Amino acid sequence: MSRCIDLATNGLGSTYPNPMVGSVIVCENKIIGEGWHRKSGEPHAEVNAINSVENKELLSKSTIYVSLEPCSHFGKTPPCSDLIIRHKIPKVVIGTTDPFAKVCGNGIKKLKEAGCEVIVGALEKESQELNKRFFTFHQKKRPYIFLKWAETRDGFMAPKIRNKIAPQWITNLYSRQYVHKMRSQEQAILVGTNTVLHDNPKLNTRDWFGENRLRVAVDKDLKIPRTFSVWNDEQPTLFLSENIDNKLFKNTSFERIDFSESLPQQVCDLLFEKNIQSLIVEGGRAILQQFIEANLWDEAFVFVGNVSFESGLKSPDFQRKTLQEVKDFEEDKLFIYRNL
Repeated sequence: MSRCIDLATNGLGSTYPNPMVGSVIVCENKIIGEGWHRKSGEPHAEVNAINSVENKELLSKSTIYVSLEPCSHFGKTPPCSDLIIRHKIPKVVIGTTDPFAKVCGNGIKKLKEAGCEVIVGALEKESQELNKRFFTFHQKKRPYIFLKWAETRDGFMAPKIRNKIAPQWITNLYSRQYVHKMRSQEQAILVGTNTVLHDNPKLNTRDWFGENRLRVAVDKDLKIPRTFSVWNDEQPTLFLSENIDNKLFKNTSFERIDFSESLPQQVCDLLFEKNIQSLIVEGGRAILQQFIEANLWDEAFVFVGNVSFESGLKSPDFQRKTLQEVKDFEEDKLFIYRNL
């Protein structure tokens, strides 16, 4: 099952809205096939694993391991449970059940009714952690939320005086590249008006491989100048505002929200409706603080650069929950916290 999980992670960032899944087929204590789900609309992990087996006659005396319950419904591809049954694979070991309503135990039931021996719960916690975005989306009806910010050694996000409209870099090139890698793996990035006005960010993945994701800009009065990068229409962009721009754009859309109500909850509800499973909240401080106070976050990525400002905009008031990991990027440090 550990190998299944390792294989599945190859699909991070490319399988949405599907989960990441890995599968391994074993016959007489030897791996004879393996595969993972590469992209939505393409074959699932079990299909790729079965297809990789050279001698299909061995399947009738093999065990198939899969990190998530095999699907039992017709979507863009046929049910994997039917394929397992058709090839007469006698034993199926599953990491965890699928929370998606159309599957959720039905795949297991179908396999058992066909006479398969089914074992569920092998490395269950690890299998659920693999698909934390997918599970959060289906169980909590919201995206999995990453908070992300950079701060100085003395706890500031920005200096007191800014001389130009551009980022005031706190972290080094390696940290920034890692952020672009993060963006490539998640589905949406959210920023507030002041962050855009001060930094004019592109919010793309130019320093990493992968697709540019949905930019979400909170702009109550649509006051961000049209010359700024978020208006360039080069990647999917959503403005959350009290006003709606009726001009036709190729990649830019608008949603009206009520700024007298909870912004984080409205963002969660809206992105859930749009089938967005993960969100990076990149700032600024006020928006980060709102998500913290609403307790609508799952992980916080806090980059600490090797600089000091002595005064300026303080980083969010953050009651750190559980320190999960620390990464070093030369003189920078990344502290990853989990909201447990």
